[in-house]
Amino acid sequence: METKYSKKHLLSLYEIMYKMRRFEEEVFEFYKKGMMPGLAHLYLGEEAVATGVCAALKEDDYIGSTHRGHGHLVARGADLGKMMAEILGKATGYSKGKGGSMHIMAMDKGILGANGIVGGEIPIATGAAYSAKYRMTDQIAVSFFGDSATNEGTFHESINMAAAWNLPIIYVIENNLYGISVDIRDVTNTANLADRALGYGIPGVVVDGMDVLAVQKAAEEAAERARSGNGPTLIECKTYRWQGHHVGDPAVYRERKDSNEKASWMERCPVACFRDQILSMKITEKEVAKIEDAVEAEVQAAVKFAEESPYPDPAEAYTDLFSDL
Repeated sequence: METKYSKKHLLSLYEIMYKMRRFEEEVFEFYKKGMMPGLAHLYLGEEAVATGVCAALKEDDYIGSTHRGHGHLVARGADLGKMMAEILGKATGYSKGKGGSMHIMAMDKGILGANGIVGGEIPIATGAAYSAKYRMTDQIAVSFFGDSATNEGTFHESINMAAAWNLPIIYVIENNLYGISVDIRDVTNTANLADRALGYGIPGVVVDGMDVLAVQKAAEEAAERARSGNGPTLIECKTYRWQGHHVGDPAVYRERKDSNEKASWMERCPVACFRDQILSMKITEKEVAKIEDAVEAEVQAAVKFAEESPYPDPAEAYTDLFSDL
């Protein structure tokens, strides 16, 4: 298969996706052992989306994330140890253990925060895009959200504003078909959510969210459009979450309609399929295995760091409530 991307770049994409997968598998283990407070909303199965989109960004760009945001942070190069510590509620975490899985933020990586409110980060990312335009930088913002967020008022208000003001932002729908247990196809009378872009006079693009190179190509075109002053783009990535809404959700609702649905999507595992793809591009099994070994060591170091880190001092409960960031 021919591609414009270098061997180094292809390997870096695989490294990021594999890191997401292994990191979340460890999070799942922590949850099953009762070691983490709150819930875990895993990104398993959606790795190609965050990887492809973030590959099109510069270091000082912004992203807004969701409750299913571990993958977004990994794609932006967040520290795995600080992420894992935050998930376990430890003082060494990104938010000193006060945010947990759903509220990790890392301003040094342009990560404006994961968000537990459906559609809640869309106006925040739009505000970051407005800031970039006001300050006349070439920064752009990316807003990640799920299919159900497209039925929220924040989605429509934010895109309308961004389109009217030509803000430098990319709106990325991670259409994994379900909002908690609600099938988006039962509550939305359109085959492609990206078609909603027409109502705001901006491009709407549908892309295979299981194909990291296809996602990156769409994101690169949208980023170029944003940096050139031509405003936002709405990208819909067709993907699938392997787990339920959270790890305690058996997701029986999707089995009622189609017992083969999950299996058919898992056959298109974005990590495994991309591994096969790059092995057909003169990349060797040895080179891939070397990356996997390095990722495994990094993930295990993150697990050890988090396990051995202390919990926050109760006296810290009322600190860091406000910030000038």
